[in-house]
Amino acid sequence: MTAATTIRSAGTTAPQAVPSMGPDASEEVREICAITRSTVQAAIEVLAGTRPINQLARRLDQRCLLALQHRACLTRREAARAPRKLGRLHRNPAVRSVRACEITPDIYEASAVVIDELRARAVAVRLERSKQVWRVTALEIG
Repeated sequence: MTAATTIRSAGTTAPQAVPSMGPDASEEVREICAITRSTVQAAIEVLAGTRPINQLARRLDQRCLLALQHRACLTRREAARAPRKLGRLHRNPAVRSVRACEITPDIYEASAVVIDELRARAVAVRLERSKQVWRVTALEIG
């Protein structure tokens, strides 16, 4: 890969890495960053219990969907046992920044930083293109 340049996406102040391979490559990276941003936001909302997991069924592969569902169940169980004064987990989450890197023409890896009222966390995502549709095949939420 050649040297990366920095761009700013709409609605964010954080820079994103874009390979300097021409206008088509930067458009694809913007698309990957947008997909990553919306998928990560939705996944964190699933963990918070404010979004149903079935809304991510088209974007996540089956293994990721099941893992997220399991973690959301564990998170809700733990939150139910915690004292009320600790507040809700994942309160007001927002994706602060997203960066993407091309592995092959049909595989990208991206990272995101998510902040909420209690902490910041990192999220790693692997997207693979199949039949011209991008699907998340790995989702790791820190």
